[in-house]
Amino acid sequence: MAERIYILAPYPIGEAPSQRFRFEQYISLLESNGFHVEFHPFLDKKTWRSLYEHGATLKKMRGILRAFLKRFALLFKLRKADHIFIHREASHIGPPVFEWLIAKVLRKGYIYDFDDAIWLPNYSEQNARYHRLKAYWKVSYCIKWAKHVSAGNHYLETYAGQFNKRITVIPTTIDTENHHNTTHAHEDENVVIGWTGTHTTMRYLDPLIPILQELEKDHTFKFIVISNEAPTYDLKSLEYIKWNKATEIEDLEKLHIGVMPLEHDIWSEGKCGFKGLQYMALGIPSIMSPVGVNTNIVQHGKNGYLATTRDEWYSTIKQLMEDQELRRSIGRAGQETVENHYSVQANQTLYLKLFQE
Repeated sequence: MAERIYILAPYPIGEAPSQRFRFEQYISLLESNGFHVEFHPFLDKKTWRSLYEHGATLKKMRGILRAFLKRFALLFKLRKADHIFIHREASHIGPPVFEWLIAKVLRKGYIYDFDDAIWLPNYSEQNARYHRLKAYWKVSYCIKWAKHVSAGNHYLETYAGQFNKRITVIPTTIDTENHHNTTHAHEDENVVIGWTGTHTTMRYLDPLIPILQELEKDHTFKFIVISNEAPTYDLKSLEYIKWNKATEIEDLEKLHIGVMPLEHDIWSEGKCGFKGLQYMALGIPSIMSPVGVNTNIVQHGKNGYLATTRDEWYSTIKQLMEDQELRRSIGRAGQETVENHYSVQANQTLYLKLFQE
C-alpha cells in the first residue's frame, strides 16, 4: 500500500508563490515515487480572496470559523498518516494548536517547511488591525515540535537551529523542464525592464523610481510591473500587467532586464531570492540587492548583478539597456546557475529524502 502524505498549508492550491515553488511542484514527483498525497489548505478560495478585501469582516470571520472546523475534523484522518508536511503553519491565524495536537496528542512526527523570516511581523494594509492574530511567536514552537525542518536558505537554517537540529536546506526552486522552460532571445529593439511580485512587496520598488525617471530623460524603454494590484508610480514608461498564473511565463518573457531591489533589513535577510531566480531561469539578466541569499545566487558581473547605491543601480541598468550581447551572455549564465543549483530537477533527490526516513 502506498505511503500517505498529508500536506497542511495556509492557502488554496495554485494561489500562493511560497506554496507553488516550495512543495506544489513536487507533488507529481512524490506520486510518481509511490506516495499517495493529500493536500489540505486551511483557507478555501473564497475566504482566501476575501482576506484582501477592505471590510468584509463577517465574510472573513465565517470563512475562518469554517476553516478551523475543517482542521479539527482533519485530525481524525491524520492518525493514519505515514507523513505529515506542514508549510509555514497549520492554521492561518492563532497559536500553534494543531501543531501541538499533532505532535503531543496524536504523537505524529511532522516535517515543517518555511521560506521566509515568518517569525517577524509582516502584513498587508488591509489586515493591519488583525495582524496580532497571526501569533508570529508560534514559529519557534512549530520548529521545535517537528521531526524534521526544511528551510529555504542558511539564514533560516540558523534561526531554526536554535530549536531543532534536524534541518535540511532546500532552496525555493524553479521547474526548468515544465514551467520556466524558455530562453529570452534579447533581439527586440525596445528594452523592457520589469519586476514581478505581490502588492505587499511593491514598496521595495520605491527607491528605484527616481532612477527610472532619470533614465527616461535619455532612453526609451518600458518598465513593466506584474502584480495583483496596479502601481501608482509617476513614470512615462510604466506598464501594468495583472498577474495571471496562466500567462505568468508569457508575461515574464516580455522582460529584457529583471530587477529585485530589497531593503537591508532582517525580513529581507530571510528571503529566498525567488524573483531573481525566475528572471534567471528564463535567461533574463537580473539586478538584485546584495541582501541575504542573493549574494550566494549571484556572482556579480558573471551571472547577474548586485547593486546597492543609486549610482550602481543607474549604471547597471544603463549598461544592460545599451548592450544586447551582454544581456544575452549574462542571461545565459544565470540560466545555467538555476538549472545546476536552484531547479526542481537539481533538488528532487534531496526533497524525496524528507519522506524516506
